[in-house]
Amino acid sequence: MTTPSRLVVSAPSSGHGKTAIAVGLLAACAARGVPAAGFKVGPDHTDAAYLGLAAGRPGRNLDPRLVGAQRIAPLFAHGATGAQLSVIEGAMGLFDSLTGQPEIDGTAAVAAALRAPVLLVVDVAAMGHSLAALVHGFRMFDEMVHLGGVVLNRVASPRHEEMLRTALDDIGMPVLGALRRGDLPAVLPARAHGPVPVAHRTVEAVRAVRRLGEAVAGALDLDRIMALADTAPALAGSPWSPTDALAEATGEPPLPPGNRPVIALAGGPGAPYTYVETAELLTAAGADVVVLDPLRDEALPPGTRALMIGAGLPEGYAEELSANHRLSAAVARLAHEGGPIVAEGIGLPWLTRDFDGRPMCGVLDASATTGAQTVAGYREATAPATSPLAPAGARVTGYKQHRAIVTPRAGQVPAWTWSGGNPEGFIWRQVHASQLGLHWAGAPDIARRLVAATALPGEAPQIPVKAGVAPPTEDPGEATLSLTAVTPPNP
Repeated sequence: MTTPSRLVVSAPSSGHGKTAIAVGLLAACAARGVPAAGFKVGPDHTDAAYLGLAAGRPGRNLDPRLVGAQRIAPLFAHGATGAQLSVIEGAMGLFDSLTGQPEIDGTAAVAAALRAPVLLVVDVAAMGHSLAALVHGFRMFDEMVHLGGVVLNRVASPRHEEMLRTALDDIGMPVLGALRRGDLPAVLPARAHGPVPVAHRTVEAVRAVRRLGEAVAGALDLDRIMALADTAPALAGSPWSPTDALAEATGEPPLPPGNRPVIALAGGPGAPYTYVETAELLTAAGADVVVLDPLRDEALPPGTRALMIGAGLPEGYAEELSANHRLSAAVARLAHEGGPIVAEGIGLPWLTRDFDGRPMCGVLDASATTGAQTVAGYREATAPATSPLAPAGARVTGYKQHRAIVTPRAGQVPAWTWSGGNPEGFIWRQVHASQLGLHWAGAPDIARRLVAATALPGEAPQIPVKAGVAPPTEDPGEATLSLTAVTPPNP
C-alpha cells in the first residue's frame, strides 16, 4: 500500500490551458526543490515529454485502453516512487473520452482509479456568475470524482476576478489560483514538433518550461495545491514492476548478465520516442538499452542487435530522417542481416523506399506519401503471423495517429489485422513495421520476445518469420521459438 501525494489537472474541455498549468506546476515545484513526477492521461507522447522535462524525471502515460484499467494504479505508483508530488494531466475535458467511453478511459475514470483530487482549470475570459453553475455541475456529475479546487485562467480584470471568486465562494469551491490574460505565455514549441524538442533538450523547450513555472508560481497558491494533493488516500496494492510483469507474463527468468544484447531505442537524452516502460521492460528482460537519435546519430550504437522505433517521433521530421544517409544504410544492413527491428508510427515510412519522394532506408518494398487527413484512434489488433513482436493470433490494443499513406498498405505478411479494416504493416524476416503504437506494459512479453530474437546463430533458435518483400542478398535461415501469447489488456 502506497500513499503518494497526487492530483489531476483537468478542464471542462480542451483549450482551457491545462497543459500549460500542469507543466508550470511541475516546474514551480522543481524550482522549490520539491521532487515531483508528471503523468499524462491517454496516449499523448508530447505532453508526457514536457511534463517529464518540467519534473526532471521521465513523464509517463496512464492509458486504460492501452494497458488495462487494472494496471493504472500500479503503473502510477511505480512512476511516482520518490516523488513528493505527482501531477496527472488529463486529456480533453474531465468527462470526455477519445473512444466515447469516458467511464473506461476518460480523465475522470483515471482520477477515480487513483482516488486523486481534481484541480479544474477554466478559461473564464467570457464567463461571469455562470462559472458557479458550470463548476457545480462538474462537482456533482460523478460521486467517484473529487473536485477539490479551481484555477481561473484568462481573467479580464481585478473586478472580474472578484466576481468569479464570489460566485465560487457561494458554492463552497476554493479558488487556488488566477491568471490574467497573457499571464500564461504560449511558449511551448508547436505540437507539430512532438517530443523532439524535449528529446534534444533544446533551449526553446527548457526556456518555455521555466517561464511556465514562473507564471504558475506567481499566480497559483502552491501551498494550498500541495495540501489538496496530500488529501489523496492510500492506494491499495503494490507498484508495477517490470521484472514482476515479465515473470507473470512469461514465467521465465531474465537472460544471464553475460548474455545481454544491445538494443537501440529511438529517442534522445531528454525523452524516448516511446513509452518509458518499454526501456524498463527490455532491461528487465535482459537487454542493454542504448538510446539512438535517428535525427542526429549516423551509426547504430556499437554492438546493436535490435532496434525499436516508437510512435512518438512526428512525421514532420521525414526530411531529417532522409538526410541521415549513413544511419539509413546501417538500419538497412541490420535488417538484411536478420536483426530484429520493431517500427511504429513514422518508423514504417522510414523503412520504405521513399517518403514524399525522399529516399528512406529501403528495407521494405513500399512507398509513403503524406495524406490530406490525419488518421487517429485506437485499434484492437490481431497478429496474423509470428514475428519478434508477437506470436500468431495474439491480440493487442494500440493507438495510431498519422497522415502518411503507405503503398502497398501491407506486405505479403501483414503486421496486423483488425475488424472493419484492411490488414496493415509488414512482417519481413525479423522486421515488424506498422503505424500502430503499443504500450508494452499492456503486453510485457513483447520485451522478452524481442530480446530472445536477438540471439545469433548457434546461440539460440530464431523466431520464424515469413518473407514479405524484397529479399536480401544473404539468408541466415529460419528456426522455431515457442513463447507465450501476448495477453490482451482489459477493454
